[in-house]
Amino acid sequence: MSRDSQTALPGEPAEPDLPGKLPEHLRAELIAFRRDLHMHPELGHQEFRTTAAIKARLEKAGLRPRILATGTGLICDIGTWDGKRPMLAIRADIDALPIPDAKVSAPYRSTVPDRAHACGHDVHTATVLGTGLVLARLHREGLLPRPVRLLFQPAEEVLPGGAAEAIESGVLDGVGQMIAVHCDPRVDAGRIGLRAGAITSACDRLEVALSGPGGHTARPHLTTDLVTAAARVAVDVPALLARRLDARSGLSVTWGRIESGHACNVIPMHAELSGTIRCLDINAWHDAPDLIHAAIDEVAALHGAKSEITYVRGVPPVVNDPVVTELLRDAMAARRGAHAVEDTEQSLGGEDFSWYLEHVPGAMARLGVRTPGGSVKHDLHRGDFDVDESAIAVGVELFTAAALIDARRARPVS
Repeated sequence: MSRDSQTALPGEPAEPDLPGKLPEHLRAELIAFRRDLHMHPELGHQEFRTTAAIKARLEKAGLRPRILATGTGLICDIGTWDGKRPMLAIRADIDALPIPDAKVSAPYRSTVPDRAHACGHDVHTATVLGTGLVLARLHREGLLPRPVRLLFQPAEEVLPGGAAEAIESGVLDGVGQMIAVHCDPRVDAGRIGLRAGAITSACDRLEVALSGPGGHTARPHLTTDLVTAAARVAVDVPALLARRLDARSGLSVTWGRIESGHACNVIPMHAELSGTIRCLDINAWHDAPDLIHAAIDEVAALHGAKSEITYVRGVPPVVNDPVVTELLRDAMAARRGAHAVEDTEQSLGGEDFSWYLEHVPGAMARLGVRTPGGSVKHDLHRGDFDVDESAIAVGVELFTAAALIDARRARPVS
């Protein structure tokens, strides 16, 4: 527990006079900005309109955002780095998903067919934008003692994630720590979930093509029965892996597609399976490709099928740094009291924020977006996903408090 939270009254903000609270007019503007993004979702590497809207609003505030080399996404520094104390970076992802928006009655429903902000990236973007506008005002008033970098990252939903490309373009130059949030429909608006250590899992993509001589279903003994082979791969490979990996690694192979054949009386010559691999433990994640290749080859060979495997590396787990996690805990306590922070579990979801944490310490919080007292009706990656928009103000106040508290604690590098 931090010194500030120790001295606060139970349930009260630890620093009620901390600057950087969100004014009401800006709160309304950010909700409108989020709704505009929600109506115009763009997929990874196609976020040109989104990037332009963010850039225009930051420039209106007197800032100088820079579009990333990939053509979408941008960074924006508030203040000037002195080359001594590394900056705190605050990241948002800006892309949408290729699914239809099922919110028939929402006035801000997607206007783009088969595209939707069904993961809350529009909320993340509005939150970091609002943070930048508040911090810019504090900087003008001499109340921001350390520069902060905003990062609006494209293509989070595209494996292996736009973070890797952003890192290659230099977004971490001068950065010492990084923070972010992700919407959580299981946490009430007004609260955040935190966990030191791994908070998400690794996520990779797997595609398997099986082949062999087909034939008549009346004579399966003269063929390679690829339908049966595909079914056995789907069932036996996960079971086999469960005996070759420590159960605590949490490795899970889940198939999303199996396809084979065109007629009921013809054994096909080809079959395909595709799915995802998720893993809680980073060491097991490093071992997974070789183990999965071997398991698929063994099961396919048992049925006389040839296998061609495409294993696409995705993202490692997001591993929250304990010190940066405490910074977010203290920031939330400063704004809304220690009761507004709850412990959260590691999920099997993947997040390319993990790539940044391979280079700098950082932490991701779960931002509550469920209306208090409500149930989980709008889960992530569903067409009906929606949020309690009061969460945007909560995210802004969390980030601004973190920036101010971090500036007080920072020490120059030697």
